Amino acid sequence: MGRAELISPHGGPLVDRTGASKEGTDPAVSIVLTPHQQCDFEMIAVGAMSPIEGFIGEADYHSVCDNMTLADGKVWPIPITLAVDDDVAGKVSVGDRVALKDDAGRLLGYMTVKEKYKQDKRKCATKVFLTEDLAHPGVKVLMEGGDTCLAGPIDVVTVRHDPEFIEHRLSPARTRAEFEKRGWKTIVAFQTRNPIHRAHEYLTKCAQEITDGLLIHPLMGETKGGDIPADVRMRCYTVLIESYYHLDHTMLSIMPAAMRYGGPREAILHAIYRQNYGCSHFIVGRDHAGVGDYYGTYDAQEIFDALPGKGLEIMPLKFEHAAWSKKAGGMVSGKTFPKIEGDQIFLSGTKVREMLLRGERPPVEFTRPEIADILIEAMKGK
Repeated sequence: MGRAELISPHGGPLVDRTGASKEGTDPAVSIVLTPHQQCDFEMIAVGAMSPIEGFIGEADYHSVCDNMTLADGKVWPIPITLAVDDDVAGKVSVGDRVALKDDAGRLLGYMTVKEKYKQDKRKCATKVFLTEDLAHPGVKVLMEGGDTCLAGPIDVVTVRHDPEFIEHRLSPARTRAEFEKRGWKTIVAFQTRNPIHRAHEYLTKCAQEITDGLLIHPLMGETKGGDIPADVRMRCYTVLIESYYHLDHTMLSIMPAAMRYGGPREAILHAIYRQNYGCSHFIVGRDHAGVGDYYGTYDAQEIFDALPGKGLEIMPLKFEHAAWSKKAGGMVSGKTFPKIEGDQIFLSGTKVREMLLRGERPPVEFTRPEIADILIEAMKGK
């Protein structure tokens, strides 16, 4: 097939901060990155956060909070910061070269400190997460982090030690190369941090009808407690794709980002990621990246219509809630079939979990039996 004309990365060329060598003399200060910061480090390193080349400075920080753009006007919804405790901050001056390490003390890379500033946690919480409630997992991470931010470009020696799912851990450069190899020009990305049930399968297949290919792109970075373990989810994705999708038009790759549960603003961030990975379309469903009752059901869709400036090149595909209709004999949404009392098969997450813990398969209209069996096996003994 001919070379595909893929969508441009967000804001310019695809960033690549990898390829640095271990320096002969260790810097005076080493910073151990938190699990969330390690995810951000990897996403910056491989270009998934293009045009960002490192942890952002103070002007960008306030512009992102206030305007949803970087200081130069490019759309960016959530500050990507390296917040450190006071004892670490006191050892670092602007101009210093610092080592960045994982929580096992292994070297990841370096950063040249261009700025050092106090972050405004309350401002960030209210502007980005729309709440200061510590029960919100994103706010909790923010408030428990350090008060001082260090900013500057990173130079990456190792993206991550002992990475999971290496076969499916494709960088934006590699997903773009694979799309071109397959001759795909238009690609729709599906974001998930859960196994795919029948409603999600329906959304992805609707989207496949208008694009060359589907990228099932689960978030496999840091998530909150209670989420289904990553290895279980990966088994669900691979079995579902092999059994119920067309392999010539479907691709699985993981996204190693941290989950912030930031609702509307995080939906924008997820779209930027996917544009950098080479996707032209992005599925935005109900309560995308939400948690609890902090955001309206369709707030994450509506925010795309309110983006400043030229917005994004990637096109959001906005889907309503879908479910199996007994009368229609298939999946329907509010746009395709009228709502009839008692007609649709809807199960709460709590109800599904209770059934799986008892070893019972939910109805086939809700989830594929192969997926139910994987989850039942994973929940044994819990």
